[in-house]
Amino acid sequence: MKRFLKNISPFNNKTEMPMIVYVVKIILAFLVCLFAGEIIAEGVVILIHFAVGKNPLEGEMFDPQTITLITYYGYIIVIGVTLLYWKLFRKKTLSDMGITKQIGNYFVGAVAAVLLVGLSVLAVMLTGAIKYHGIFKSIDFAMILLMLGGFIIQGAMEEILCRGVVLMSLKDKVPLPIGIGVSTVVFMVPHLPALSEGRPIFVLIGMLDLIIISVIFSLLTIRYDSIWAACGSHSVWNFVLFSILGLNLSGNDTKTAAIFDMRSVGENIFNGGKYGIEASVVTAVVLSAAAVLIFILNKKNAKG
Repeated sequence: MKRFLKNISPFNNKTEMPMIVYVVKIILAFLVCLFAGEIIAEGVVILIHFAVGKNPLEGEMFDPQTITLITYYGYIIVIGVTLLYWKLFRKKTLSDMGITKQIGNYFVGAVAAVLLVGLSVLAVMLTGAIKYHGIFKSIDFAMILLMLGGFIIQGAMEEILCRGVVLMSLKDKVPLPIGIGVSTVVFMVPHLPALSEGRPIFVLIGMLDLIIISVIFSLLTIRYDSIWAACGSHSVWNFVLFSILGLNLSGNDTKTAAIFDMRSVGENIFNGGKYGIEASVVTAVVLSAAAVLIFILNKKNAKG
């Protein structure tokens, strides 16, 4: 039992153990980084409220848009905690996590995200489930830039945890499908509360979309042996969907600055209802095609 507890502890860099034990160890590492970072970040947010004369314990809060920004930029703390954990307890380099010098891959992922969002939204528009109402007359470009910075941080945080800590730790120790599967599960869990608020059909489609997009991020990570492309794809997907097109992002319908005025028409399987196109069957088709394409390219790259 003592040996088992030592093996499974996320606070050492032991790797020689049964596969299932190692998988649990990495999941625990993910949870330690996520919860430790979020607890510290939450404390900082509370202190910020008190510093400006607001008492969050009595319901005195910033407006939703400001809270969104504080939350996203606060993820820097989660990233910092994760990197510190990686160096102190895993005793590995940043390149072992997939943070390599090939930062140009970030823009490969970003371009891929623009194409995927564009194709998905265009396809949904063809069904009549999303309507285009023009360009907003008054555009808060400063807020859009702030949101871009927030999405860069938020996307990087999730990818550092799910692809960096989890997938990069597992890919050489367990069969690749298991590594991708585990990273997909930990990626999905934080999204489930918002998704579960919708109708059952949207929950099912949303879970399918989450699985496919997570597989895409994992395949990009495997292809480049780096998390940069996944970070770029994740962040830009969110930014374009929310701050350029003004559509719901993962159930977040908080009104914020956007360039285009696009609105869902009713709630149906084409627009994903309140959760947005990330619970759309159309998005599932587009993402599935992209996942198959990346998988084929990866196979050819491996043979070459």
